[in-house]
Amino acid sequence: MSHVATQSAYSRLIDRLNRFPQGAPASELLYRILQLLFSDREASLVAQLPIRPFSSTTAARIWKSPEPEARNVLNVLADRGILLDTEVDGEMMFTLPPPMAGFFEFSMMRIRHDVDQKLLAELFFQYLNVEEDFIKSLFTQGETQMGRVFVHEPSLSPGLSVLDYERASEVIHSASHRAVGICYCRHKMEHLQRACGGPMDICMTFNSTADSLIRHGIGRPVDVVESIDLLQTAYDSNLVQFGENVREEVNFICNCCGCCCEAMLAAKRFALLAPVHTTNFIPGIDTRVCNGCGKCVDVCAVEALGLVSASDPHKKRKRKAQVNEDLCLGCGVCARNCPEDAITLRARPERVITPLNSAHKAVVMAIERGKLQNLIFDNQALWNHRAMAAVLGVILKLPPVKQALASRQMKSRYLEHLMSQIRN
Repeated sequence: MSHVATQSAYSRLIDRLNRFPQGAPASELLYRILQLLFSDREASLVAQLPIRPFSSTTAARIWKSPEPEARNVLNVLADRGILLDTEVDGEMMFTLPPPMAGFFEFSMMRIRHDVDQKLLAELFFQYLNVEEDFIKSLFTQGETQMGRVFVHEPSLSPGLSVLDYERASEVIHSASHRAVGICYCRHKMEHLQRACGGPMDICMTFNSTADSLIRHGIGRPVDVVESIDLLQTAYDSNLVQFGENVREEVNFICNCCGCCCEAMLAAKRFALLAPVHTTNFIPGIDTRVCNGCGKCVDVCAVEALGLVSASDPHKKRKRKAQVNEDLCLGCGVCARNCPEDAITLRARPERVITPLNSAHKAVVMAIERGKLQNLIFDNQALWNHRAMAAVLGVILKLPPVKQALASRQMKSRYLEHLMSQIRN
């Protein structure tokens, strides 16, 4: 930890990453990852960038450099997937995404020769799959998580009420931009000779994120038809659709296996801490029809299904499937694979709360993780008006139980209205 402890450009960059709700705990492995992705100068410059979107003029002012020089640095970083850029009212605005879902994935969504991707994969594996601090902080802090599962649409039965935002196909149809890249998780595992046989060219991004990744050659543009074909490939491969935990303007959907993908591994590793938001559905098993073949068990990405005794006095070795509802994501992959049609999806007793949009999600996550002040006072600039800052400052001083109460209140329609007003 000696490198991280010093006030180097990389330790300042780590501090900057941890101002966002989805941070990255400091460790020697993280330091080495950042050394591969950033030069010392780049780390120093990025450490100074604000959380909210900024222009090259803003960056130039912060860096005390000429605007053309700042713009060139920003474009270089965007070319490598460190920054995302999007045009707003004729001006290019830049954002530093979190490590995940963000520039960690973008670094391996294409084949590159400017960085040692094998070494990077090894470091990612150690940091994400061996050390627990990053995955625990990413998936288990607070009630609101970064990602949610989409229902496996071929499993839907007639009459089941499904909202548009619960369907990956609707995300595809409604997106302004669509892109596909190499699956970061399986690409990483491929370098470690641990990858499964799941499809590689299937990591899907949408809207402003896709626009930026396409512009910089990180993602390949795809139309609606090809996107739906890719989704069908994911269904045929029994992959789970794990996407951004918002209802509007979803920016990514990963197609996840249970052996390579971080979200599914976290769902198994920390199941009781609810690291991934489930769908609003749960599988029901008709034990009169189930023959105990075990196909549902084999395809479950999070090991939520098992075989137990059917308690048949005439067939003592007979088995039946049983679902652990505390572990189940409600994806529905099992239902589609049941040869006896013994599994059907039904609505959960209580609907899962999904944030309205990315701004709503960021605020709620910040409240739950004690980082709200970072969003309000961004690089010493007022995020909104001072009255709101004063109110939210009081919330941060409340005891934990009261903070949890305030968090639930902030998930109300008031916050949705507020985020809508800010966006418009």
